[in-house]
Amino acid sequence: MAFGVNREEMVEGKKVEKKIVKAITTETIVALIVVGTCFGIFAWQMGLANMFKTMMGTAHDLMLNTVLFLMGVIILAGAFTSLISEFGIVSIANRVLSPLMKPLFGLPGATSIGVVATYLSDNPAIMPLSADKGFLKYFKRWQVTTLVNLGTVFGMGLIVTTFMLALSSVTEPLVRAVLLGNVGAILGGIVSVRLMGRFGRNKYGREEDVVTESEAGYDRLRYREVRTGNLAQRILQALLDGGAHGVKTGLDIMPGVIIITTVVMMLAYGPNEGVYTGGPFEGIGFFPWIGEKLSFIIEPVFGFTTPEAIAFPVTSLGSVGAAISMVPQFLESGIIDAKGVCVFTAIGICNAGFLSTHVGMMDGIGERDLTSVAIATHFIGGLSAGFFGHMLFLLLG
Repeated sequence: MAFGVNREEMVEGKKVEKKIVKAITTETIVALIVVGTCFGIFAWQMGLANMFKTMMGTAHDLMLNTVLFLMGVIILAGAFTSLISEFGIVSIANRVLSPLMKPLFGLPGATSIGVVATYLSDNPAIMPLSADKGFLKYFKRWQVTTLVNLGTVFGMGLIVTTFMLALSSVTEPLVRAVLLGNVGAILGGIVSVRLMGRFGRNKYGREEDVVTESEAGYDRLRYREVRTGNLAQRILQALLDGGAHGVKTGLDIMPGVIIITTVVMMLAYGPNEGVYTGGPFEGIGFFPWIGEKLSFIIEPVFGFTTPEAIAFPVTSLGSVGAAISMVPQFLESGIIDAKGVCVFTAIGICNAGFLSTHVGMMDGIGERDLTSVAIATHFIGGLSAGFFGHMLFLLLG
């Protein structure tokens, strides 16, 4: 076979296009230098043994405490969405909420089900929508590419909101700040989803449907498919089918979550109490360092008065749970006030640790080639959320 010729092969049931090239090229040398440099920096900072021990420990911890948790969320969300699709609740949501969802996000009203599911749980709860024809029949193909960003906008919303509200006191009431932060997250999400939609339209055009009427064989908006059997059988089958989709989706996102999040965590965190032990979630502290260097831009945009506050938005890129754990200490030490809580809420909900899940989720909806675009657009959305939270608090706080 000639050099440079493309060919397709099946990998785990999917067609993958590959190209035949020379065994050693310039990119081989560059890749060797880059990989060697990256490993060298980690090993120099942490020690070779600690680097590998931390890497494996972090991956193991993510497998047990993050991936399995996310899989549980996706299975339950899949069962729930399959059930409401079976009995026509999605049709009602699509009709009633389209006047709200279309102007804001450019998406059908059916996506409101995903919004609720992710706000109550986590980002991957949006994933069952991408596998359920009861939802997909309302979508243009380009709109499906935005689902990962949309789910991330609202992911962990309830957890972040209740955590921030619990920090309120008589001297520092935070209810208004937290509510304004939620609004800021939605506004940042509109930026993220709308930007992502542009790339989705460039790929698929505006009019291509996911499920066409010729494929379905009926008017998709006036009719719906249901399972055969009595009421109890339909309920049970819908729950099991939805749960099965959840298992598959959880397995699909597993490699991306473990690989990418391990890298993100080792870039985000530093040594444990100043000493490297080889324990999980240690690293070289690159993100806080770069955040401090960019503080002259970040502080006025978000309204921060101290550079230490930058640790929250940086950490929320990889783990919003880790980020919100910083807030009580920040409040106690005076690093932030109510305005900071508003901005943190907006950024925390909108970011929702998206670097930990975006790669796996984009792969799960079959849009791996748009992963870098999805990450870039959502990063812009997270910055916008913090800015909107800052402005809203200045105007209404």
